Amino acid sequence: MPTLILVRHGRSTANTAGLLAGWTPGVALDERGTEQAAALPARLAALPLSEVVVSPLQRCQETMQPLLDARPGLPVHTDERIGECHYGDWSGRKLAELKDEPLMEVVQSHPSAAAFPGGESMRAMQHRAAEAVRDWNARVEREHGADAVYLMCSHGDIIKALVADALGLHLDLFQRVAVEPCSVTAIRYTRLRPYLVRLGDTGDLSSLAPRETPPEGDAPVGGGAGAP
Repeated sequence: MPTLILVRHGRSTANTAGLLAGWTPGVALDERGTEQAAALPARLAALPLSEVVVSPLQRCQETMQPLLDARPGLPVHTDERIGECHYGDWSGRKLAELKDEPLMEVVQSHPSAAAFPGGESMRAMQHRAAEAVRDWNARVEREHGADAVYLMCSHGDIIKALVADALGLHLDLFQRVAVEPCSVTAIRYTRLRPYLVRLGDTGDLSSLAPRETPPEGDAPVGGGAGAP
């Protein structure tokens, strides 16, 4: 099955303002985020991407634009299922204010029980994102083969929830995962289990390119020798 490259959007104006953006319109990349997005094509240059799937939100679309400019003809799709969590009444509010809300303790310690007022539950967020990945895995493998590599540009909570899903972790543990803006997380899916091969990586990604001799399907005893 394919390898999924998950890119968190670059740093946004909401990130620097300390706001919980959610689906608030007009949240763009800030200057640092624009620089991060501009560096992506070089970081991903070694990877033969077959498809790009993007959250509909502006900060993700802007993050992907330099990559799409560098690879004209690369198929790109927008999928609402990998859009940010619907934070409802919390959207656009300052995180400093929200930390005193009783629900915030639930979000941090027992997220599987958290549902945002006027929004969605964190369980629903994880479910829709995981279903999107499964659908795209099947489509990419069908159209490009089992060794294909494709990319999704999404949001921090979505990526953390997908990592938890891949590792078989309960959603209540997903807050232990951290992904920085414009970092890359890579999950290699196989018939029996996924493998998390990068988490929140901000450096070189060339070793993620498919190898002439694919790695064995099972987990290497002792950890394996890594990329050549």
